[in-house]
Amino acid sequence: MPYVEMPKLSDTMAEGTVVKWRKATGDAVKAGDVLAEIETDKAVMELEAFESGTLREIYVAEGGKARIGEKLALLLGANESVPQADDLAVSQKATAAPSTHEISPQPSVAAAGANDAPSPTRAATGTSQLPTSGRVKASPLARKIARAKGVDLNTLKGSGPGGRIVARDVESARPVPAAASPPEIPPLPAGLGDRRIPLSGMRKIIAERLLASKRQIPHFYLNIEVDAGELVRLRTQLNEHLEKSGQSKLTFNDFILKAVVGAATKVPRVNAAFAGDAVIEYGDVHLSVAVAVEEGLVTPVIRQAQKKSLREISETVKDLATRARTKKLKPEEYQGGTLTVSNLGSYGVDSFLAVINPPQAVILAIGAIVKKPVVNARDEIVIAHRLAIGLSADHRVVDGAVGAQYLAELRQLLENPAWMLF
Repeated sequence: MPYVEMPKLSDTMAEGTVVKWRKATGDAVKAGDVLAEIETDKAVMELEAFESGTLREIYVAEGGKARIGEKLALLLGANESVPQADDLAVSQKATAAPSTHEISPQPSVAAAGANDAPSPTRAATGTSQLPTSGRVKASPLARKIARAKGVDLNTLKGSGPGGRIVARDVESARPVPAAASPPEIPPLPAGLGDRRIPLSGMRKIIAERLLASKRQIPHFYLNIEVDAGELVRLRTQLNEHLEKSGQSKLTFNDFILKAVVGAATKVPRVNAAFAGDAVIEYGDVHLSVAVAVEEGLVTPVIRQAQKKSLREISETVKDLATRARTKKLKPEEYQGGTLTVSNLGSYGVDSFLAVINPPQAVILAIGAIVKKPVVNARDEIVIAHRLAIGLSADHRVVDGAVGAQYLAELRQLLENPAWMLF
């Protein structure tokens, strides 16, 4: 296969942006060489060559975007020749350069976490894109007809050489009926002094996934308020000691993450996902931690968090957050989480409720630790440190009683934080 195609570099990736070409036209390439740097919705990654040869053509310039499976370049081996002129021309026309022309996004009808939604900015093609797999063997003319007729190439059997889908296969196929969806209410048009900000890849994926989450997952919500007095005292004592010994301090979030994991081992039903005809209950707690970045939100994952100490969790989350903000995370570091924590306490938010991160079943929303008057066990009004926690759960997986049991375990750990040191 002489073409270098846009690979799928993350579970939520629908398209990628060519940040930089490491090889130029005419350069010799060995298998394993880095051809280009590709920006996904979450990170900048290196694109390696799978075969050796000569880089004959580059179809997507630096800064250009391409969907998964679209051609980025032509890499010819020693015994390979340039493809037919018409095929090459179609490829070049489809992906030659980035366009500033905007195309209205299509409504997503795929399941949560799908990667087939079209991009808000595209290379100039003159037609909208139907979600189809870039790995389907089809002629350029067949793909063009499929887009025009609304036919999914994945559903067709090719009659051409080697099972390749050709024009007659598409012309004889029935178009896929469009899914009914309520009409969208457009925003006020941009006027003088307003600024129109095109969606980034990350912002677009966030919009698609969370819309799917609210549409497809039956959310329910539980809230508790925790006495955080002992947590405040213990953290102060530990940080005084750590500062004297030159070690990094512990944050409140470190304790909260440790408690979230500990409670999940006691109530494993929350560490689960809905699988159609079953519920998958995971043996390991792969904890996703929401990290705010310039373009939106990333959720790097602490693997097997139940096996990590408080200090190990603290060091891991600091490292992941730093690399998330610089787009240096590897795909395996932000995929495969089983439970998510979103903490807005440092932003001064007292309490909130979060949208579930599909396909997980639970997300915890952590607010700020605040001082407020409360009534103690002796019916006295005193000033105390309080922490509000919200739980959003998938009712297909977690019942109200299970969610309440989990929050009770979480409260026990946070109100007795010394238990987490052993």
